Amino acid sequence: QVQLVESGGGLVQPGGSLTLSCAASGRFFSIATMGWFRQAPGKQQRELVATITSGGITNYADCVKGRFTISRDNAKNTVYLQMNSLKPEDTAVYTCNAGLVTTMGPGNYWGQGTPVTVSS
Repeated sequence: QVQLVESGGGLVQPGGSLTLSCAASGRFFSIATMGWFRQAPGKQQRELVATITSGGITNYADCVKGRFTISRDNAKNTVYLQMNSLKPEDTAVYTCNAGLVTTMGPGNYWGQGTPVTVSS
């Protein structure tokens, strides 16, 4: 079984910073791409925030580019999201995703999500 556990969410003031972490555990051979998604209150869609490949190639949504930084520690099977200059519109439940390979083959796995609230 594979498990993704997020941490680091909470309440932060506009303009502040917050760092999210997501650690993968269980039985798997490798992790290809890891990423962060978010779903804002009252919105039906879940949007992609940032992704990072095993080789360190990153991709960001336009609305977070220049403010957020995604990184990973392959030895710890952990992905991070450093969020700076936070805005109220960044308020959402942030969920970790990982594409990895198990004995059943490649697949996508999701964490439970961690809430981030940006408010004064």
